[in-house]
Amino acid sequence: MYLEYPKKKTKEEIFQSIPQIELKTVNRRSDSSSKLIFGENLRVMKYLLDSGKYKEKIDLVYIDPPFSTNKVFRISKDRANTISNSLSSNIAFSDILKGYEFIEFLRERLFLIKELMSDQASIYVHTDYKIGHFVKIIMDEIFGEENFINDLSRIKCNPKNFHRKAFGNIKDMLLFYSKTKDYIWNEQKKPFTQEDISRLFKKIDSDGRRYTTIPLHAPGETKNGLTGKEWRGILPPKGRHWRSSPEELEKLDTEGLIEWSKTGVPRKKIYADEKDGMKYQDILEFKDPQYPNYPTEKNIELLKLLIATSSNKNSIVLDSFCGSGTTLLAAQELERRWIGIDNSKKAIEVAKKRLNKKIQDSAAKEKDQFFDYLKEVI
Repeated sequence: MYLEYPKKKTKEEIFQSIPQIELKTVNRRSDSSSKLIFGENLRVMKYLLDSGKYKEKIDLVYIDPPFSTNKVFRISKDRANTISNSLSSNIAFSDILKGYEFIEFLRERLFLIKELMSDQASIYVHTDYKIGHFVKIIMDEIFGEENFINDLSRIKCNPKNFHRKAFGNIKDMLLFYSKTKDYIWNEQKKPFTQEDISRLFKKIDSDGRRYTTIPLHAPGETKNGLTGKEWRGILPPKGRHWRSSPEELEKLDTEGLIEWSKTGVPRKKIYADEKDGMKYQDILEFKDPQYPNYPTEKNIELLKLLIATSSNKNSIVLDSFCGSGTTLLAAQELERRWIGIDNSKKAIEVAKKRLNKKIQDSAAKEKDQFFDYLKEVI
């Protein structure tokens, strides 16, 4: 799939059209690699590439760019007053690009982002149902269809009872791509609720432990291996094989971990108290804050899940539309280095305040828990 539209630039034209800039260090607080940068992200990312320090060094990118809504987003007056008395306007940012102009705006930035990403990097692009299908096509173009991993639906709010002729909208979406097949993946588990345990582990052992059972066989026939051989006078069903060798099955039975039905069918016992949770699915329920610091602020637990899954400690996490800094806070909590970029003065003020509070609240603030604040020299 390939999108054609007016004024679509080649990759070479994009890189040649970006002016060179300088970054001024406004507040250097340590030798930390974490940086909050006030500037236009296309120019700033080109600077980071040209510096030679960050090309192919970013392990995770999360961006929540504008959604082409044709709206102006504002901070409430109460929130604005607590940020800075120097900001006369409460406008946070304007999302006024529409159609192919928005698509090209995002596409240009994705090309630079890819150059910054390491070979083990992933990217999550947060978007919505109105523009997301176009974003998917340009991401296929830039990252390759083969590196598409997931289309994640995120439950963002409670159901709304509006009168428009349509189904209610309670979700947005994240497009998850890698740069190569060798991407970081640290599987996270969703903790069981009591309701989950009652629903998934319906059986109760004599000692009161909840459990369920699963088949001892799996798809795929093995004719010559041990898992295709007879055990206790039983062969695995046609087209299937034992999950373990007959010797291992015998050991499980001796330990009381196999349950036999009245008709003599064996199944393995799985106990609730031995499981650390269940795999996250492609529908995530992380609702946005009810009283956000900044318009479009996202749930920090969502960001912590993505960062824990797709980066390692000391990885660098990039958010080039960092807004109020939620990605940066989540990365800081998880001991990642980070780079946040935004061209809204309001956003930078909110992010600085939240990050500084995080530092002050940290018991380990003397252990390099600081960040550098820079801005584009205009």
